[in-house]
Amino acid sequence: MEKEKEKTTEAAAGPQVEELPKAVVRRVVKDKLSECSSIEGDIAIHKDALLAFAESARIFIHYLSATANDICKESKRQTISADDVFKALEEIEFPEFVAPLKVSLGEYRKKNLGKRKAAKEKEASKKKKTEESLAQNGDGESEQADADGNHEDDNANSGMLNNNGTE
Repeated sequence: MEKEKEKTTEAAAGPQVEELPKAVVRRVVKDKLSECSSIEGDIAIHKDALLAFAESARIFIHYLSATANDICKESKRQTISADDVFKALEEIEFPEFVAPLKVSLGEYRKKNLGKRKAAKEKEASKKKKTEESLAQNGDGESEQADADGNHEDDNANSGMLNNNGTE
């Protein structure tokens, strides 16, 4: 019982440490090592080495995001922008990452822009088809009202009656 209390207190006392997904870390490390190495085939990574990579990446991300957050707060803003991250990289003495990161971000934005345009066009096309089908069939609400025997004039006057049914 006492151990459970300690665990609960520890969890509530400090921020939760999030681990990076090991499969993602393993894939990134293997891809990078295969680029840098002349060894053909699968590269084995010891479990402790993978843990060290994951922990190093987690700490780097934490440090970079905290620095970017400080830059953002200095500018009296609440949302961290890509420029804040670029400035943070320079501030923590990793300026060599800025240029390739800007290139990757530009490519990502171009790719996403195409997807967003396609989604907007699809939505506009869908809306246009809906409007055309309503125009061909007439206004769906008035047709339904006529089928029920109700007329617009009757509906307009119905709001003028009091609880007794008199005007």
